[in-house]
Amino acid sequence: MMGRGQEVGLSSSVEDLEKGALERGRRVGGLRQEKMVRFGGINSDLSLHPSQGLSCHLWDGDVLCLPGSLVSAPGPVLVPTRLQTELVLRCYEETDCDLCVRVTVHLAVHGYWEEPEDEAKFGRAADPEFVVPTNASLQAHIVLSFQAYPTARCVLLEVQVPAALVQPGQSVGSVVFDCFGAALGAEVRIWSYTQPRYQKELNLTQQLPALPWLNVSADGDDVRLVLDVSEEQRFGLSLYWNQVQGPAKPWWHRNLTGPQTITLNHTDLVPCLCIQVWPLEPDSVRTSICPFREDPRAHRNLWRAARLQLLPPRGWRLEAPCSLPAEATLCWQAPDGGPCQPLVPPLPRENVTVNKALEFPLLKGHPNVCVQVSTWEKLQLQECLWAASLGPLKDDVLLVEKRGPQDNRSLCALEPSGCTPLLSRASTQRAARLGEQLLQDVQSGQCLQLWDDDLGALWACPMDKYIHQRWALVWLACLLFGAVLFLLLLLKKNHVKGWLRLLKEDVRAGAAARSRAALLLYSADDAAFERLVGALASALCQLPLRVAVDLWSRRALSAQGPLAWFHAQRRQTLQDGGVVVLLFSPGAVALCREWLQDATSAPGAHGPHDAFAASLSCVLPDFLQGRAPGRYVGAYFDRLLSPDAVPALFRCVPVFSLPSQMPDFLGTLQGPAAPRPRRLAERAQQVSRALQPAVDGCLRAPGAPGLGRRVGPEAGDRT
Repeated sequence: MMGRGQEVGLSSSVEDLEKGALERGRRVGGLRQEKMVRFGGINSDLSLHPSQGLSCHLWDGDVLCLPGSLVSAPGPVLVPTRLQTELVLRCYEETDCDLCVRVTVHLAVHGYWEEPEDEAKFGRAADPEFVVPTNASLQAHIVLSFQAYPTARCVLLEVQVPAALVQPGQSVGSVVFDCFGAALGAEVRIWSYTQPRYQKELNLTQQLPALPWLNVSADGDDVRLVLDVSEEQRFGLSLYWNQVQGPAKPWWHRNLTGPQTITLNHTDLVPCLCIQVWPLEPDSVRTSICPFREDPRAHRNLWRAARLQLLPPRGWRLEAPCSLPAEATLCWQAPDGGPCQPLVPPLPRENVTVNKALEFPLLKGHPNVCVQVSTWEKLQLQECLWAASLGPLKDDVLLVEKRGPQDNRSLCALEPSGCTPLLSRASTQRAARLGEQLLQDVQSGQCLQLWDDDLGALWACPMDKYIHQRWALVWLACLLFGAVLFLLLLLKKNHVKGWLRLLKEDVRAGAAARSRAALLLYSADDAAFERLVGALASALCQLPLRVAVDLWSRRALSAQGPLAWFHAQRRQTLQDGGVVVLLFSPGAVALCREWLQDATSAPGAHGPHDAFAASLSCVLPDFLQGRAPGRYVGAYFDRLLSPDAVPALFRCVPVFSLPSQMPDFLGTLQGPAAPRPRRLAERAQQVSRALQPAVDGCLRAPGAPGLGRRVGPEAGDRT
């Protein structure tokens, strides 16, 4: 062991190598320098294979590589006779290893003891290093030079051996230098000589094992892996998911030959996707890199791939390819489509461990109990896991029981405005009005207890019976009204016949249209375009259609937020058999392009009332997963947008140009019960006339110079 590091020979198993330098990819050449000597099992600056009495010292710092001229030895001297190398991995931590070259210098004694015949021959007094008493040691300065582009180093070793143990012409041992940093695939050159130089320097050239050169680059929406190796070299390539907990999960593996270019779809990228490359040779070193850890596209794909799974009876699990830094909490989802009310407190938030079974802190399940998974930035996932097994959301009210000291208990009902105390006369919520009945239901066991501990409890109380009582009164009133209306019709029989003739053509289509809902989604490019959308919504209401648009719901939009408002409107529209209309404009196309081409986009960055930007997180999955046909319709306005600008992803549903294709647009909105073509054409003309002033105003608006404002094909979706 040297310092904090440890050494691993390249003959070790592949697994040992992977835990070291391989985790650092092509950074293998960045070696952390250490010095070590073995002497009789003791570690110091250098390693010495035992020759009794041999000692050595490493001079601090590098020296100049100047061999100098060859001189004659005045007597016995220590000289290097052979160089030997070994590749090792130096590991400072389990996944922090460097590759280096260990050099062994074998030493021997050359020459004999003799008295100098003429000191003046050397121009100086006799050197005590070479002419010494018999009880002195023999000393030599050994230079070790190492070159591996772009690294060049020279170190000076001072080695001593007692003169009494010197045998001329015999080896006295070896010195091991640990070690010179090197990169895989490099050519290294090593020299060794004495100073002064008594013989020709030793040299050794070695080619280190080469790994394929790997480059990762973007190619539009795809990612290219370029491996630049010789045509004859065979290597293995593996793509895998690196897991924080547990072993890596292999995804793709191939044995290849020569240069290769491999294309990955951007939807396959996740932060833990790693690439491993190695030559198909015995004991080869493997290189691993994980280049997508900070890629925004990879993080978005990870959340799109994440799934919540129910594990009966009360377990759940978050499934994802990679680890996710997220928190999970339970919430109560009312069937009216409002925001899911977090149950914090009394239930705490919990850190999520991916692909690990977690337990609900509940006694029983309920379809209205949902799981929210969020990061510090925003809500990422919400799923009502019990809805599939226990049926759709119920019109139940959730009662929160709080327990204090001395058996002091209080009950409140969880409502969108907060937890409303029962029997509160200041509140108009239905739970407050039915407070006494709900208390009786809890006491009689008609409410389902979901959670219970020393601090409180949660109760789910059904409201169906109270709603049925109210509907009974409504039905009675309707019957009375119908009877009165029938008597009036008998008295006005002739007038009724005239009304029936006028309504004969619309009797089928009118009933269907009144029951058809349409939700308009658009991007608020400017005030003129908002007026155009408002004119279209007003004209559609005259057909009649039930139209929902955020222009008419600004108060609810501000209170709930764009995302919650869109969720509620979309759910209600689709439950009623309606359709969601996407109005494409230059701004809407730009927002779609941000999502589809992976530009940074967040719903909150487009204004507090921009439901279109907020809705893209839910609209896009419907199109990507093939659920859009029959639910969505697209439209754009003539002279404001080119037909080719509509992203290709949205062309799986009908897309109409307004007002030129107004009859087909209205027919699609009204569904199978649309009126006959002549009547439909008249209605289309009425809507077109109502839109024309708003269209002209939009073209005359500042910054909208007619056709110059159109978005061409180059702005469309390139996917």
